[in-house]
Amino acid sequence: MSLKKKVAAIAATLTSVCGMSAAVAIPASAATPACGQYCIGVFSSELGTYAQPNFVEHVFGGVARIDTETGLTTASSTDPSEDFMNPHQGDVSDYYQLGLVSADVNRHYGSLEASQLEYAPLGQPTGLCVGVPISPYSGEALSLQPCTVPGRTVWIIATALSPATASAGFFPIISGATTDFVHPFAMTYPWHVNTNTMLPPIRLRHLRFRGPAQAVPATQLWGVKLGVL
Repeated sequence: MSLKKKVAAIAATLTSVCGMSAAVAIPASAATPACGQYCIGVFSSELGTYAQPNFVEHVFGGVARIDTETGLTTASSTDPSEDFMNPHQGDVSDYYQLGLVSADVNRHYGSLEASQLEYAPLGQPTGLCVGVPISPYSGEALSLQPCTVPGRTVWIIATALSPATASAGFFPIISGATTDFVHPFAMTYPWHVNTNTMLPPIRLRHLRFRGPAQAVPATQLWGVKLGVL
């Protein structure tokens, strides 16, 4: 597949995940112009909306080095530390075929959309993806890891686990490294952060379901936007 077709396929996958028609123009998002219109901006539903994401995932210090942590920062079209791309397009089952998730993960989530988040400052892939270095644990900070290491850098778009918010484009993002399938490890952000200071890392926490409706808290719901601010 050509690069142009591959990028278009990735965009189609992500726009369908966000509940937006591919025929609708995608609003501007978090990436530099050099990274391009299909760069991925991940933002927290606690701090932003699709109209105004406000803060998006970035690499601390912009350093493309293993174990550099990722967090949220003010969305900007001039900050290459916010540039991420998906090197593979498909479902969890496709990542299983690539050897990047376990048979257990495939068995539980095989039909769900999945993605890697490869750090690509100014559109230049680094071979480093957002993930975890070891088996996941509660409170573990997300960091850059080699994209090719099995079971560490795949993220599952779990719209089925929060149907009440899926239609608005917000969903839990589960770590493909999880071994707990009742309360899987998911991207989580702290409550009530002070946005006037440097924001903390994104961490893994067990996915929580609250009340009779089994609602997922805003700190574990995320949105994805594509393109340049």
